[in-house]
Amino acid sequence: MNRGKLYFWTTCALMTAIMCILGPVTLPIGPIPVSLMLLVIFLSVIILGTKGAVVSTVLYLLIGMAGLPVFSGYSGGITKIAGPTGGYLVGYIFAALIAGIINEKAKGKTAFIILGMVLGTAVAYSFGTVWFIILMKVDLWYALTVCVFPFIPFDVAKMLIATYLGRAVKNALMKSGHYDFEV
Repeated sequence: MNRGKLYFWTTCALMTAIMCILGPVTLPIGPIPVSLMLLVIFLSVIILGTKGAVVSTVLYLLIGMAGLPVFSGYSGGITKIAGPTGGYLVGYIFAALIAGIINEKAKGKTAFIILGMVLGTAVAYSFGTVWFIILMKVDLWYALTVCVFPFIPFDVAKMLIATYLGRAVKNALMKSGHYDFEV
């Protein structure tokens, strides 16, 4: 394995580990807590690109589905994915994919990077909200007031932090010579 691939896969593993560490940490604001997952996903988008962010996110979900307590509130298992908020967990893959693709096309333009995060989050919200409506048998307005609206300010803050912090980490890795892979 060449050095670039080794750095890439090591960084993917590190981002997955960070997801596993920060994913369970929540801020209870109602029936559904705020987690730090989108922050870490968007960091991985900026640092690793689309492929690395999606791989890290899928690995995180597989670890959680295997039963390790890496989901919100230190929970894990397939029942969490199959539950009413599991669609938001699956939606993380779409958030990473969409934000990653737009980030790569943006070539460092902040407005487009944030636009990618907004669109990725919107798709994740949509996927999770439909899932929630089907499983809970509630109407759209109720699902939006419980599962989406309270999270928007937090997610905007996560996008801004990820943009700033992601660039700083990527620049530090590049300066140190440990960013020897294509994104």
